[in-house]
Amino acid sequence: MSESGTTGPPVLGVWLGVDVGSVRVGVARSDPRGVLAFPVETVRRDAREHTDLDRLGTLMAEHEAVGVVVGLPRTLAGREGPAVVAAREFGDGLAARIAPAEVIFVDERLTTVVAQRNLSTSGVRGRSKRAVVDQAAAVEILQSFLDRARADRQGRP
Repeated sequence: MSESGTTGPPVLGVWLGVDVGSVRVGVARSDPRGVLAFPVETVRRDAREHTDLDRLGTLMAEHEAVGVVVGLPRTLAGREGPAVVAAREFGDGLAARIAPAEVIFVDERLTTVVAQRNLSTSGVRGRSKRAVVDQAAAVEILQSFLDRARADRQGRP
């Protein structure tokens, strides 16, 4: 497992992005070339039986993914609170299930806010918005990671 700074994915291929919440996990995937992120599904958290981690393992196999990007919801000041601890624990548990595929942690400040704003702008409201906001946040996390990786490969800052 690693924490992403400015370097992108070490392996080209499909990557999954996850937005870990206390109740749900939003999941997104990339295309095989690592250009675009797409929503996949929302998985119910299950800290007791770990069916959420099992589902992510299944999604890894279904999409033949090479790795997972887990968002770390740091505070605006960059501090790590209980939500970051929970996301790291989730990522660690996932890494044990999907080895040798890599789990990379990335800063995801404000991705849920951006996802909610984008959904509202698109006219998605109420229950349907709650149903997809976690997926949209996962798309934001993964797309940011992919964009940074592409820029790194092309030698741009």
